[in-house]
Amino acid sequence: MSGLQETIQRYKEDFDLFTTPDEKFEYIFDLGKKHTTLPEEEKNDATFIEGCASPAWLVGECRDGKLILRGEGTSEMAKGMLTLLLDIFSDRDPDEILSFDPAELGKLGIVEHLSPVRQKSMQAFLQKVYDYARRCKEGKL
Repeated sequence: MSGLQETIQRYKEDFDLFTTPDEKFEYIFDLGKKHTTLPEEEKNDATFIEGCASPAWLVGECRDGKLILRGEGTSEMAKGMLTLLLDIFSDRDPDEILSFDPAELGKLGIVEHLSPVRQKSMQAFLQKVYDYARRCKEGKL
């Protein structure tokens, strides 16, 4: 099991402790309390996540062959989801990210409870992550 999958498994176990979607969303909001912010100069068109329900930015850097991600969201849901997704995808080998099947996120037990707009936001985030991973692998990041 890859580190990425181990992190997903850890979150799945956390989400399994909750019986209702509302409890799971509260957990996401709690994750958002750990949310970090980006310097204003990093919030620009290049880092903006096109297609998110609320404004959000994602910065990718390639360091020592690993993709390092940082982001910021403006809504409570975006902050929580970004915190969750950054923990899953940041500090990973680009090949590990590129070989990851996004359907695996369904194991978390939360994706199906997201509104269609929030599901599209997550897809937009993933597209940006995959783009950064490709660029990191090619040495263009």
